[in-house]
Amino acid sequence: MTRLNTRISAVAAACALVSHVSFAEDSSLTNPAISAVLDGYYQNTERPMAEREEGFGLGHTEVAISANIDDMFYGKLTAVLEVHEGETELGLEEAFIQTTAMPAGFSVRAGRFLSDVGYLNNQHVHTDAFSDRPAAYRAFLGSHYFDDGVRLDYVAPTDLFWAMGIEAFKGDNMRAEDEHGERDFTNLGVYTAYTKIGGDIGVSSSWQVGLSYLRNENGRLTAHEEHGIEPAADDGHDHDHAHAAKYTGENTYVADFVYKWAPNGNYKYQHLTVSGEYFKVTDFAPLDEHDDGHLHGNEHEPDDQTGWYLSSVYQISPNWSAGLRYGQVNTQELHDDHFDSQKLKETEVSLAWHHSHFSTVRLQYTNQQGTNFDGFTDDNVITLQYVMTLGAHGAHQF
Repeated sequence: MTRLNTRISAVAAACALVSHVSFAEDSSLTNPAISAVLDGYYQNTERPMAEREEGFGLGHTEVAISANIDDMFYGKLTAVLEVHEGETELGLEEAFIQTTAMPAGFSVRAGRFLSDVGYLNNQHVHTDAFSDRPAAYRAFLGSHYFDDGVRLDYVAPTDLFWAMGIEAFKGDNMRAEDEHGERDFTNLGVYTAYTKIGGDIGVSSSWQVGLSYLRNENGRLTAHEEHGIEPAADDGHDHDHAHAAKYTGENTYVADFVYKWAPNGNYKYQHLTVSGEYFKVTDFAPLDEHDDGHLHGNEHEPDDQTGWYLSSVYQISPNWSAGLRYGQVNTQELHDDHFDSQKLKETEVSLAWHHSHFSTVRLQYTNQQGTNFDGFTDDNVITLQYVMTLGAHGAHQF
């Protein structure tokens, strides 16, 4: 009996050792991917709702760490450093876990992460082919919308790529303005639903289209107040710089598409990307409370707020790419008991030099035309930017 127990103990110890060695040999479990993205720039003037200020500055500089936690979960943390009015600010953009072994094409993500609405939003801004997000993103999603919440994704077992998902978020950065701090906001404020379908056209082309819906329970304005974001509440931070949406509404609809072409599917030397998105934001006018205690819609409901862009980026060679983008946003500004329409149009040309996948130097020209848009007038913006990646960096999304 003693010999048998000794043998069983030895086998158990060997199995434990093999298991430990197997986990140690899996670098994704023991050696997390650590990276930093450096974003520096010079810009001759400011743009509406954009984070970059006039002159020299640091843009979206981030430090990220990610790894498989075990055979069931993946985790990622992304911290962002930005300079605003001479002060360096540290923010947490991502801190989430995600399942990796759920059956039947399902997965769950929880924590703080980028919403999957639209095409650009779930991508980090340093992957963009332009120095700033389109005006529609800056107006309705605070450049890129990330929040604390949970997501359920499903990928269908079809020949075409077909994914869909739902999300629920706190929604603090999507709240309409509450100048006097008297409003009771819903703590679980934002819900989203989306679907994306894509496929290949031969060996050289691929495509994807998507539809998204965002429900914002705190999206309506408070009566007789200026349209904008919720001011900071004794925290000393400027929420206009904290990626909060400048223009909100209860319902936001997004349609997006992207088409990519590369000779024989080889993107290294030459490729073309054409993409676009359309936004529609509704139900943002204040509700008036009458003597009967019920809420009634505003008598003069304004036009919906809309925005769109169309972008084309062509990689001429492994070291050079050029981009052209046009976009506009139409918003409504509340003044006392009426709305004033605003329109911003942007035409952008970008030329970028890439010494490698990890380094980019970009020169961009933007012509902006604003019709009474937040006090901005027509202007020409010149931006010189570098984006450098240090350390391990995962592949970009489609």
